[in-house]
Amino acid sequence: MIQSIVHIALVVNDYDEAIVFYTQKLNFTLIEDTYQPEQDKRWVVISPPGSIGTTILLARASTPVQEQFVGNQTGGRVFLFLNTDDFWRDYNEMVSRGIEFVREPKEQPYGIVAVFKDLYGNLWDLLEMNQDHPISQRVK
Repeated sequence: MIQSIVHIALVVNDYDEAIVFYTQKLNFTLIEDTYQPEQDKRWVVISPPGSIGTTILLARASTPVQEQFVGNQTGGRVFLFLNTDDFWRDYNEMVSRGIEFVREPKEQPYGIVAVFKDLYGNLWDLLEMNQDHPISQRVK
């Protein structure tokens, strides 16, 4: 059996502002932006540059309950983990584009990591895993 997680939904206030942030600030690729008239919503999928794995579905909040979770999908914990092949290149680029880091870069046993906020306040790890880390072995 082979299974994989294809998309992770990220609840956003507005499709267009989210697309601008992720494509211009984080350099993500817009994979799909399709209007679905029967549900009056868009199917918006983004992906980090060069990624061939799981993508992010930008899902506009459509109820007051959903709106409460924009920017706080995990109760204040780090929500998403953006792995890179060059931490300092990406960290410096993100800082130059105005990304707010709430935890400075730190060496950990698994690699180097820093925590940043997206446009809604969700916390992300930017990390470069050591070559011997099990995840690094899987993505080669």
